[in-house]
Amino acid sequence: MARIRKDEKREAPALSTSSLPDIIFMLLFFFMAVTSMKEVTFKVSVKPPEATELQKLDNKSLIRYVYVGKPMEEYKKIFGSETRIQLSDAFADVSELEDYVVRERSAMKEEDQSLMTISIKADKDTRMGIISDIKQALRRAYALKLSYAAVQRTSY
Repeated sequence: MARIRKDEKREAPALSTSSLPDIIFMLLFFFMAVTSMKEVTFKVSVKPPEATELQKLDNKSLIRYVYVGKPMEEYKKIFGSETRIQLSDAFADVSELEDYVVRERSAMKEEDQSLMTISIKADKDTRMGIISDIKQALRRAYALKLSYAAVQRTSY
């Protein structure tokens, strides 16, 4: 008959770490696939206006954004507190808008160039004169597809 020894101390078996690199790489690839990179560093504060009739834009690769609003706190000392225009990651004047549109259009595929849409993300307190100046500059650059960013109004 077998004798059971309870008085001896047993050691726990060693933990196998051979599959640990596989798990780490699997997690790495997962987070790389689901994470999106920040496209633009906002230098102007934009609180979009409210609207009742909204339409979602489908192909975001064809959209170029023009941000209009007051500079963020860290930029007020340099640029003042007046409403400014931001194109990509830099402040710009209305006169620079035409060159921006031409540059962005030439960076696109030839078949997508006619489908490019300019989306104006303006603060709700922005004066219409600045928006009108932007629209005139876009017309001169033949950027005729235009949209305005807004949020859904919750109450009527």
